Order: sequence, then structure tokens, then C-alpha cells
Amino acid sequence: MIVILKQDVPGTGKAGEVVKVSDGFARNMLIPKGMAMEATEGNVRSLEKQQELQRKKAADSKAHAEAQAEDLKTKKISIKAKAGDGGRLFGAITNKDVAETINKQLGFDIDKKKIELDSPIKNVGSYEVVLRLYPEVKGTLKVEVEAE
Repeated sequence: MIVILKQDVPGTGKAGEVVKVSDGFARNMLIPKGMAMEATEGNVRSLEKQQELQRKKAADSKAHAEAQAEDLKTKKISIKAKAGDGGRLFGAITNKDVAETINKQLGFDIDKKKIELDSPIKNVGSYEVVLRLYPEVKGTLKVEVEAE
């Protein structure tokens, strides 16, 4: 029997795949548990439309992320922090601080997990911060750390 998997089934296939399985496995396990549906002509067409919509949505998201990355290249944010002699900060500037400042100063809502800092910023100065905007799209942003 040919079925369309609704979710990942170990040893059989991933969600959205059309696979051939034994009749008993399909009738007794996959279909009653909602893990698959029979691959009728209408169901296959519906699956193809859903996959096409997902591809278009992913392409739109990637294009938006690329445009956002280009826009961020020209922008810079400044963070003021207390500093001692020699420009050493009391504390550190972390991903969370950078994300909050981006939201306040630029209006972009970027999750702190998408900001790549090798280590927290502990000195006054200018830094390049990498932002993961989409799986294949990365942008850079200048961060100026100033003493209060």
C-alpha cells in the first residue's frame, strides 16, 4: 500500500514523504494512529500544494533576511556602559544587551540566540557582531561600546 506520512516514522520515512509499506502495517499501525494517510490522487495533489506553499514561504523568508542583512551592514548601534581606567568595563556586554539595544535603536526584533559573540565584550571600542538571520543568511552590525 502506498501512504503519505504525516509525521516521521523511524525506519519508514520522514513526514511528507510518499512511501510504499505493507498493507497490514498501514492498516493496523500507521493509519489508525494518525501517522499516515492513504495516497489517493486528491491527497497527493494536496500534499504537493502544501509543499509548494512551504517552498514559497521559505523563499520569501530568505529574501527578507537577505534584505535585512544588507540594511544592517550600514547601521551601527552604540552601547554605554560603566568603565574603569584603560577602557575596561565593569561587567560585560552580552548577546542579550546587544539584542535589546538593536530593538531600541534600530527597531529590529532579533532574538539573542541569533547573535554570535565569541565572548562577552569587556572593553570599550568598536566591534563587528555577526547576526544569523536565516539558516544560510548572516549579517554584520557595528557595535560601539562607549564609557559612561
